[in-house]
Parts: sequence; C-alpha cells; structure tokens
Amino acid sequence: MSRPEVIFADEPTGNLDSRSGAEVLSFLRNSVREFGQTIVMVTHDPNAASYADRVIFLADGRIVDELRSPSADAVLDKLKGLDAKVESAADAPRAG
Repeated sequence: MSRPEVIFADEPTGNLDSRSGAEVLSFLRNSVREFGQTIVMVTHDPNAASYADRVIFLADGRIVDELRSPSADAVLDKLKGLDAKVESAADAPRAG
C-alpha cells in the first residue's frame, strides 16, 4: 500500500451526507496525525475547513488571508468578510 506525502482533496465532502462527510474528514485528519501526510483540500464548507491546521483564503487566484487552527465559525466569518470586499471592489468605479 502506498502512503503519499501529499494528498489532494477537491471538495471531499461535497456530495456526502453529514455523517459520511465527517468520516472522510476524520480519515484525512488521522492521515496527518498518524502518518505525517500533508492534505491540500479545496472546500467552500467552513466545517470541512475547520479540520485543517491552516486555512488559506483565495480571491481571484491570489492569497488574501489565512487562519491557523480555525473553527468553523471563524472560517465562516472570514468568508463573509471576503465576500463583502469582493462585492465592493466589483462595484467600485474603474479608471480609464
């Protein structure tokens, strides 16, 4: 059996019920703790993100913020703040 150093997970809980999603997230978390693997997860789910040691926020392909040891509430608050910034930037007049 292979144990890769890095595992990529693109919306790993996106199509799962809450119980199955929690099982997948626990499995990924245990892969970090027990085997020292790195998980790179893309998600829009604050609960899924809360399983991470570090959450990096992207907007328009750029890193705009991060949280360490996040809670689901902290991720949600940060996402709301980013949404507001993106909306106000889209409404701003453009030079030219």
